[in-house]
This record gives sequence, structure tokens and C-alpha cells, in this order.
Amino acid sequence: MNLLRALATVSGMTLLSRILGFVRDFVIARSFGAGMMTDAFFVAFRLPNLLRRLFAEGAFSQAFVPVLAEYRNRRGDDETKSLVDRVASALFLILIGVTALGMAAAPLLIAVTAPGFAADAEKFQLTVELTRITFPYILFMSLVALAAGILNTWSRFALPAFTPVLLNLSFIGMALFAAPWFDPPVLALAWAVVLGGALQLGIQLPALAKIGMLPRFDLAWRDEGVQRILKLMAPAVLGVSVAQISLLINTIFASFLENGSVSWLYYADRLMEFPAGLLGAALGTILLPSLAKTHASGKTEDFSALLDWGLRLTLMLTLPASLALAMLAVPLLATLFQYGAFAAADVLRTREALVAYSIGLTGLILVKVLAPGFYARQDIRTPVKIALVTLALTQLMNFAFIGWLKHAGLALSIGLASCFNAGMLWRGLRQRGVYQPRPGWSLFMLRLVAALVVLGGVLWFGSDRDAAWLTMSGGQRVLRLTGVVAGGIAGYFATLWLLGFRLRDFRRQAA
Repeated sequence: MNLLRALATVSGMTLLSRILGFVRDFVIARSFGAGMMTDAFFVAFRLPNLLRRLFAEGAFSQAFVPVLAEYRNRRGDDETKSLVDRVASALFLILIGVTALGMAAAPLLIAVTAPGFAADAEKFQLTVELTRITFPYILFMSLVALAAGILNTWSRFALPAFTPVLLNLSFIGMALFAAPWFDPPVLALAWAVVLGGALQLGIQLPALAKIGMLPRFDLAWRDEGVQRILKLMAPAVLGVSVAQISLLINTIFASFLENGSVSWLYYADRLMEFPAGLLGAALGTILLPSLAKTHASGKTEDFSALLDWGLRLTLMLTLPASLALAMLAVPLLATLFQYGAFAAADVLRTREALVAYSIGLTGLILVKVLAPGFYARQDIRTPVKIALVTLALTQLMNFAFIGWLKHAGLALSIGLASCFNAGMLWRGLRQRGVYQPRPGWSLFMLRLVAALVVLGGVLWFGSDRDAAWLTMSGGQRVLRLTGVVAGGIAGYFATLWLLGFRLRDFRRQAA
């Protein structure tokens, strides 16, 4: 399979999910605004969502896929199926325990993760109730990650990339049609989380059956493959999820700030996650199986070439996204969210966080490309060490920035720390001789800089003053923003084409 085509497939499905995600956030913002109820829900949802990213999409996927690829390459179908059965059985039992524990300990979890809520008894109790409803999401999504890891290893990328669409549809449907039946209405959002998780798992089961990998219960804790995956998972939690842990700690800080701070950070994070998911998650998804297969086959030059391809593609697509998020922060936020209860003041406060996040977007996505270079080789120790240093650095910057930048300082800390994380991962791969840059990097970067200058000029002259966007009608915003974005994209890629970039130069076959 052509990796560029696979990237286009995954990114296309991710784009659909992100578009529906913005529809979801538009519906939530219009219905609930930014206040006590949304702060409570976002904190409650962040806990199971964090665990999903830590254990499911994070540590579990990075530990499971390399071992699964090794089994498939070297041991045949029977042993591979046995590994899938035993890993699925162990994972299911662990998740049942984690889910039950999380629901029982919800008051303690909220007291620790959002201590500022304790001063408002109503807000605290609502957050606890929402947490108990949403916590089973970790059970569904961890099993979804298992299914996605299997399908991606078999180069079935489209369906796993499509599944997040179902969560967004669940949110939209429940917010629009079910909210009036709940008291308070925000409970509908919590039940939408559970429904979305169940739908995402259900849609993947037929695909697993089709390739003969639908798990059956076969518990064997001492199985060699199960033990290897569990040992790789433990340290990988920090190695792949430091940004999510930073977001959770930021929630603690933000809970002491004025009402709305958690929500402003959430909406800024949602916009940042658009390119992060479209590019970073998609690249990481398609690179890890190929890197793992290449390493298992001992093809070191191909391994390095895959990383080089991923890094060039990341910079070419992420740097313009970072620039656009910073320059078009108010136009984007006003167009997407300034309706109903979400006021102009909320747009301006969210803009502060979004500009700060944009500084670290490239670093955040580079981590998703560089970290698989270690995990594909089953090297967990190095990225964990880097992650711990990065986490400590983030908290030092939080203390340094929060006093004068408030919630925007928390976003800036994550952005700068992501750049540090990416730099250390790149240095580690170079020192081990795993990655050797291919010729032409200097010319490549010069061309990118020239295209970015053109992009910046188009955005500068095409957009208006921030105040104008806050007073436009919704239709005017959409038309104006569409024109500015289209002009920027055309100017950027036309410049790259004139400077010699061609699509065929980025085609590469999967392992």
C-alpha cells in the first residue's frame, strides 16, 4: 500500500470526524455556553478521555502493535490469533476493574483533579455525577484501540479512522434531541459519551471477523506475548501521553481561575486538535505498523527512510497550520463558536489560549512521528525518560506563566514543552544511529520558509481586524473565512510547486 494514499485515507476520515467535532462543539457552545455546567462536564469527560489516551490509544497501542507485527511476520496466523485472544481477555478483565474503581472513587478523583470545584458544592456534585456516567467510556475505547491496532497491522486503516465520527454523532443527537429530557440537561452529554463508545466498538467487530481475528476468551496471564506487552505498557504510559497528563494538571490549575477558564482552554484545545489529529495521529497510525515490520525484518535503511519521510511531511503540513491558527484565531473562533451563550468575550479569552497552543503545534505532531521510532524497536526507556523531564519542565513553566498569562500561560507551557519533547526524541534517534537524515534538508527548509512567508502575507492582507469578526453575521464570517483560508492554501502550495515540490516526491510504499 502507498503510505501517502493511506495517509490521505486516514486524514480524510479524520477530517470528517473533526468537522463533525466542530458541529458538536458548536451545538454544545450554543446550548450550554461557557460556565458552570460545561466546566463540570469537560472536567468529568477529561478523566476517562485521559485514561483512553494513556492506556488505549497511547501505551497499549504502542506496546501491542510492534509485538503483533512481529508475531504476524515471524510466527504465523495461529500464534498471532492466540496472542490476540489472550491480550483481549486480559485487557477486558483489567478494564472492568479500572471502570468499577473509577466510578466508586469519582469524588476523590474530582477532589484531586479539580480541587477548585470543592468551594462550590453544586458544581462539585454535578462533576462527580457526570464522571460516574462517563467512566465506562474507557472500557469501550480500550477495546476499540485493540481492534484498531489489529486492523491497522493488516493495513485496514479506513474503518478505525472512521469510528470517532460515531462519538460526534452521538453528542450532536443527544444535545439536540435528548437534553430537554434530563435534569440538569448537561447529563445528556455524559450519556452521549457512553453511547458513542459502544457504537465505535460495535462497528469494528465485523471487520475483525472478516480477517479471522475476532477475539474469543482465552485468559493466560503468563503467556509470553501478554507479558511482553504488559511490560512495555507500564513505562509507555508516560512516554506517549505526557501532553495528556499536562492537560490534566492544567485542569487543576485552571480550576482555581475564574469561571470559564476550563472551557476556554477546552475550545482552544479542540481547534489545536484539528491539525494534530488530521496530521499527527494519522501519521503515527500509518507509520507504526510499517516501522515495526521494517524493524522486525532488520531493514535499518528503510526504517530511517520512513522516519525521514514522516518528518518532512510533518513540517510541510504542520508549520502552515501553526501559522494559520495564530493569525486567524479570532476569525476561526468567532465563525465556529460565537453563537447563543458563547459571547464575544469568550472568543477573545479563548483566542489567548489558542495563540499560545499554536506555538507548540509542530512539536506536538513531531512527537507523534518520532515516538513510534522508539516503540517500533520496543525501546520504551528512552522516551519515558524524556517524557518525565518534559512533564517536570511543563509544571515549572506553569508556575512561571500562570500569574501573568492566566489560562493562556497553561497553554503556552504545553506548547513549549512539546517542542522540547520532540527535540529530545530527535536527538535520541540520531545518537543511536537509528535515524540518518537524507540529503537535501537545507534546501527543503529554505523552500518551506519562502512558502510560509507567502502564506503569512495572504492571511495578513486577507483577514480584517479582530473587532470586525466579532460583529459580522454568521454567514459573512463563513464566506470571509472560507475565502481567506482558500487563498492561503493556494498561495502556500503554489509557492511550493514553483520551488520544485511535486506530489510524487512524497510517495512511499508501506512495509
